[in-house]
Amino acid sequence: MSDLAAALDEAFRTATPIPQPEYGFDPYETQRELIDLRLARGERLTGVKLGFTSEGKRRQMGVHDLILGRLTDAMCIGEGASADVSGFIHPRVEPEVVYLVGRRIESMADAFAPGAVAAVAPGIELIDSRYQDFRFSLDSVIADNTSAAAYVIGPWRAYDPAEWNLGVLFEIDGRPVQVGSTGAILGDPRRAIAEAARLAQATGQVIEPGAILLAGAATPAEPLRPGAHVRVEIQRLGSASFTAAASTAEGT
Repeated sequence: MSDLAAALDEAFRTATPIPQPEYGFDPYETQRELIDLRLARGERLTGVKLGFTSEGKRRQMGVHDLILGRLTDAMCIGEGASADVSGFIHPRVEPEVVYLVGRRIESMADAFAPGAVAAVAPGIELIDSRYQDFRFSLDSVIADNTSAAAYVIGPWRAYDPAEWNLGVLFEIDGRPVQVGSTGAILGDPRRAIAEAARLAQATGQVIEPGAILLAGAATPAEPLRPGAHVRVEIQRLGSASFTAAASTAEGT
């Protein structure tokens, strides 16, 4: 177990940010160790998520590639539920397209095979860097499991690959805060399954049938305020929502 994985796990459990590491660690190996600690406490893997799927976000953060994180059942917030998020450090929320994986994905060929995506849903991701001031490099955010914190999934519906450029309305407390399109995800969200397969293969992972894939944010993230009601509606896919029931710590 690396010192960085242990420090990130401690930061997660105590909601106490740590300085960004500069060198001396393997990003995806540290991520694996971090998730193994959570699995040892009884959590189970539920899927994966892509990060930096927006070219603009990559430019903003000074990174050059997508990143892959892992999701567990403890990160899941029920659709429409009231969730205690007081244990997060500086949480932010963003609207997502969520895919249900329909077959075992361990190569790029699998991603293009029939049935790779079984269903689609609107979703919300809650991100929360464990680093001070929400600042990180590409390697350090990978080690921190891509800032993954929680997610909400709306109702599943049949996947129609022809429906990829859909309008997105993102609301907090009933007020629109972002309006966008699912086309902002990789320029075409249908690319998400292939990109997830590429990164999984490169890092020695397999995406199992029944896993969920958070395909990427359709708009910029917004800070999550105490007591906020968060809702995303995606054209023809429906909506997903949750309420932050407890006080949250806001980053500076």
